[in-house]
Amino acid sequence: MNKTVLTVLGAISFTLSLQAQQQPNRVIDLNNARAGENVEYCLTHKKLRELLQNPETAQMIADADYATAQVEANGQATSKAVTLYVPVVFHVLHNNGSENISDEQIYDALDILNRDFDLQNADANNVVNAFNASNPSATSIPSDVDIEFRLATLAPNGECFNGITRTVSTQTSSGNGEAQLNAVVNGNNVFQGVWQHNRYLNIFICEDIGGAAGYTFNPFTSAAASQSNMYYNSIFVLHSYVGSIGTSSTYSSRTLTHEVGHWLNLSHPWGGTNDPGVSCGNDNVSDTPQTIGATACLLSSNTCTGDNAYWGFNQIDQVENYMDYSYCSKMYTPGQVTRMRNALNSNTAGRSNLITTTNLNQTGASGVLTLCKADFGVDKTTICAGESVSFEDQTFNAVTGWDWTFTGGSPSASTDPNPVVSYSTPGLYQVSLTATDGTSNDTETKTSYIRVLPSAASLPFVEGFESYSTLDNIMEWGIINAGNNAKFQLETAFGHTGSKCVELPNFGQPVGNVDELLSYPVDLSGINSGTGVTLSFRYAYRKRNTGNTEYLKVMVANNCGDTWVVRKTIFGDQLSNIVSTSSWAPSSQDDWTTVHMTNVTSSYWVDDFRYKFVFESDGGNNLYLDNINIYAGDPSDELILGINEAVEFADIKLYPNPADNEVNLSFGLAAAQDVTIEITDLTGKVVQVNHINANEGNNLVMMNTSEFAQGSYFLNINAGNKRSTLQFVVK
Repeated sequence: MNKTVLTVLGAISFTLSLQAQQQPNRVIDLNNARAGENVEYCLTHKKLRELLQNPETAQMIADADYATAQVEANGQATSKAVTLYVPVVFHVLHNNGSENISDEQIYDALDILNRDFDLQNADANNVVNAFNASNPSATSIPSDVDIEFRLATLAPNGECFNGITRTVSTQTSSGNGEAQLNAVVNGNNVFQGVWQHNRYLNIFICEDIGGAAGYTFNPFTSAAASQSNMYYNSIFVLHSYVGSIGTSSTYSSRTLTHEVGHWLNLSHPWGGTNDPGVSCGNDNVSDTPQTIGATACLLSSNTCTGDNAYWGFNQIDQVENYMDYSYCSKMYTPGQVTRMRNALNSNTAGRSNLITTTNLNQTGASGVLTLCKADFGVDKTTICAGESVSFEDQTFNAVTGWDWTFTGGSPSASTDPNPVVSYSTPGLYQVSLTATDGTSNDTETKTSYIRVLPSAASLPFVEGFESYSTLDNIMEWGIINAGNNAKFQLETAFGHTGSKCVELPNFGQPVGNVDELLSYPVDLSGINSGTGVTLSFRYAYRKRNTGNTEYLKVMVANNCGDTWVVRKTIFGDQLSNIVSTSSWAPSSQDDWTTVHMTNVTSSYWVDDFRYKFVFESDGGNNLYLDNINIYAGDPSDELILGINEAVEFADIKLYPNPADNEVNLSFGLAAAQDVTIEITDLTGKVVQVNHINANEGNNLVMMNTSEFAQGSYFLNINAGNKRSTLQFVVK
């Protein structure tokens, strides 16, 4: 077999692991962690030990190590007279969480990587005297690698982009690198297909990459399909270890410097078969002193005695090397530079093709940037009348002039790169940007882009969706469909009352898919503390199988939707414990449950109150919403509900018990009825009263108990001539 192919087999690198509390289901090997911390730095030795169990693989690894050593022994170093350029693509895999890091954080990470490889890091001047360039006897000194990493600006199909792709998928937290790569290949927003490993250095940014902060493979060409080649020649990194800003920090900002070292055929300085801090090892680089590996910044440590062959004396450990785990890393040695540049000029894994002039031109990494696409973003696309929107130019990859047009906005036009525009009239408005680099122009127009909400509705508020012909691109209701698949939509064939409702066709949706339905404003400013306010709605839902745990969350905002707070989460069997294995729709009023939320507290009694429904899928069945009511908590504020004195309660349940911040009361009614729910302490003192416009069928009332003192309470439910009393405990 070709020995150059085998280099990877001993070099799998899983480095700088996450805190154990971030991955509570993972078992952390404390022998591979710094004292006092639940952090596992690297799994290299464990992966290598697995490979060495196969005698054939073990021989291949030995042959590959021997071949690498011979290259260096023969002095086949690549001249540093010329800088080598590598096209880079960052693939952000996210599920609309914090892992969807900003472009600015990625640019910062690339700047740090290039700074370290160009020896422009100021801390390189502060290495210990034994390795400092100012020391005449120092041989292993900080060295400039003369390799520069440039964002690719052309995708495999020739389409221009900014060097960053984004993919929405729950795989971001799976920890399965091959599944994560496949999700990006099949679903990113630029080019869906293989990003060839011999044309791009692909860096995948995720929420969880198997418990590590970063990992990669030494140069390797798989015998499998090209997509597998892409996996074995890419870098995977946790979002909080990318750059020094955003979700990351200076402390974790050099993970890419370390991982790219592995990608260019460097090993840890203690070798690849033992834990750091256990026994002396060899990284096949002569000017890195032998060491057992550092897990702390111990600048004077001297753990091994086998340095004489190169140094002529017993040298201290080089804990400031980028490939160690000291967290004070700041240098590569000349020997490491030789090894990395040789790797980049090797045919192994197609590394040598990356740096060719032809490839740099084909990937748009030649260093000459031109305008290829105008684009822009905003801080928010939905606002209340009178508010402003901040626009941001996102044109790539070169721009010198901007010509904006804002229909319905003030100003209506601008030449600023990042203008701020106000909108005073409700409606859906178009925005257009023409950008130029002085030679060529491009125009981006987004229709119905800015949504200015209608004036706030007054109380009592009733929404049955009967007046709509669609929910797409209307002022009143907003839809967020991050997965670009099934979404909230208008059902026109039936409803709980009338002939319409809202449907989320969840049957067949991917696990982890998130959909949102956002309201227009409601004026709650007239509510007083004596009455309070209740938000109620009806839903119908079935599971697809007994194991489904799906979530329906109700979130509220007191600032027109700038920030949201969860006020109720209904999930699993609380939503329904009934299973329908085929796509389901309600067929009777008994299929609907009415939810009554009494915990919209006074901080939300504003003139631009908004609410939204958020559904998280677990492969279950369809969800339906209807009959949204918001009313002051006084039965005299009667809505569309009637009074039935012959009321009978059915299936009364109170949970959780003991309660903490909330207690839920569920009951059934044969007909709509005003219900009063009174909570008293053991002395009979009334501590909370809720007036509910209950509906026929199942009702679920959610009451806030967060300010109750610890102890026992009685809940009295009154409707017509019926009264029931239940006891519960607050923890």
